[in-house]
Amino acid sequence: MSLRNGLRLLAIVILTVGLADAQTIPPAAAKRIDEIVAKAITEQQIPAISVAIALNGQMQYQKAFGKADLENNVSATPETLFRTGSIAKPMTAVAAMRLVEDGKLDLDAPIQKYCPAFPQKPWTITAREVLGHISGVRHYKEGEMDNTHHYPKLSDGFAIFANDPLLFEPETNYQYSTYGFSVIGCALEGAAGRSYPEIMQQLVFAPAHMTHTFPDDVFEIVPHRARGYSKRNAQVINAGLMDSSYKIPGGGYVSTPGDLVALADALLAGELVKPGTLKLMWTSQKLRDGKNTGYGMGWGVGQFEGEDIAGHAGGQQGASSSLTIYPKRKIVVAVMINMDEADATQIDHQISAVLLKDVFGVESDSQKR
Repeated sequence: MSLRNGLRLLAIVILTVGLADAQTIPPAAAKRIDEIVAKAITEQQIPAISVAIALNGQMQYQKAFGKADLENNVSATPETLFRTGSIAKPMTAVAAMRLVEDGKLDLDAPIQKYCPAFPQKPWTITAREVLGHISGVRHYKEGEMDNTHHYPKLSDGFAIFANDPLLFEPETNYQYSTYGFSVIGCALEGAAGRSYPEIMQQLVFAPAHMTHTFPDDVFEIVPHRARGYSKRNAQVINAGLMDSSYKIPGGGYVSTPGDLVALADALLAGELVKPGTLKLMWTSQKLRDGKNTGYGMGWGVGQFEGEDIAGHAGGQQGASSSLTIYPKRKIVVAVMINMDEADATQIDHQISAVLLKDVFGVESDSQKR
């Protein structure tokens, strides 16, 4: 072997080792993550926490802790399904943007072009506005989250909210709205000429290899679905009843952290939407007065420890979930919990701080000060 070839081979080996190191969670960091989760379970009386972490498109950590079912003493596993809550919204948004790329959905057309079941309002509202929560469609009223009525069709749930007036003229204010995503689901059906579940399976779940994500149907037998819990007077109790058939596009799925990470990695790899489309989803929308909303299209955007992030949190009866993506670092963290009194985002951020420091050498904001 010549000296030149030998040096070239050495350089390749060094580069390969460096890349491998950059994509691996050190054992000490993995132990710290274990300790963060174990502490949360003990201090907050959380039945189960499941975590998945990917670095640069590779799953690096996937563990479940605690009990998926306390009454039957069933341990949680990485295959245990938790309610996603509002993480359904970014999933739905990905399907919407794929239809936009296919020329089937116009973000700026009146929403009734695709969803005639939604009544006309004094102002025109569009898919772009609804995806960004600036359409004026309202959120829950008191008690509505505890709905137990089963709606066979997506648009049947419109009976709850669709005839109510808009809260404001579109683009003049921000109001988070799960009901708005029911309207988006209806618009997807009109644009694609297929049912919402078919659209999601074909455009999102199958291409992203999300094999553990299903509608949270209260009547279906769904293997590995966790029981949900709450707390009352510092005691763990069964969560309140809820049938999510009225809001599947905005909060009606069960999934695993592994599947949420798979969705994020597919987006980062350009396997679901084009880079320009992804940038659009992950760019804060603006109100007419120029104020940023902190929300793009189906995704919250902001910063953590000085790093740009995109993601979403979810919370509903018996569940708390969090998905955070660091686009520049290609870090993805997903945390899912089967208790509504817990804070998955807080645990997500604690884990993220460990990854940023121990894998990438990023000092926390407190250390910088």
